Amino acid sequence: MKIKISKVAKLPTKYGQFLVQSFKEADKEHLVIFSEKLDEVPIVRVHSECLTGDALGSQKCDCGDQLSFALSLIAKEGGMVLYLRQEGRNIGLLNKINAYALQDEGLDTVEANHQLGFSADERSYEIVEFILEYFGIKKIKLLTNNPKKIESLKNIDIVQRIPIIIQENRYNKDYLNTKKSKLGHLI
Repeated sequence: MKIKISKVAKLPTKYGQFLVQSFKEADKEHLVIFSEKLDEVPIVRVHSECLTGDALGSQKCDCGDQLSFALSLIAKEGGMVLYLRQEGRNIGLLNKINAYALQDEGLDTVEANHQLGFSADERSYEIVEFILEYFGIKKIKLLTNNPKKIESLKNIDIVQRIPIIIQENRYNKDYLNTKKSKLGHLI
C-alpha cells in the first residue's frame, strides 16, 4: 500500500487547538486531527466521512453529533480523530443520497444499501493500523459503538471502548434502531 503523507499543520477550531495531517491512499485522502500531546494510550475516534451529518447537520443520522462529541472530548483529554473518506459507509455520496431516497420511501438504511446492490457496510479499516503505526501507537482507547471497527484492528491493543451515546430524535430513531438490531452497534 503506497501512502503519501502531508506535513503537520495547526488547526484552531471551535472545539480547541488541534494539529492535522493527511494520508493519501490511492484516490482517498484521509485526515488525522490530533492533540499536540498524545498519551501513551490515546483516545482514538475512527470516523467515516458523512457530508450530510458532519457538514450540514443532518438529523437523519448521528454522525455529526458523534464527530462533535469526539472533537470536544479530544480537545479536553487529548487523542485523535481519524477522519476516513468513506462517505455513506463507503458507497459514495451519489449512492448515499439514493439510499436516503429509498429510506424516505420506507426502507431502513440496511435495506436501502441492499436495494442499491451494496452490502450493509462497505467500509474497510486497513489504513487505520497504518496511521496508528506511523504515530507509534500500539494501544488505544477506542471511541466507538461499532463492533466492526473493534474487530478490524487486529494489530492494535484496544484497552478500552468508550461508547458514544447520542440523543435520538424523531428523524434518526429508526436509523439508530437499525444500527443496533441489524449492524450490532453497541448503543
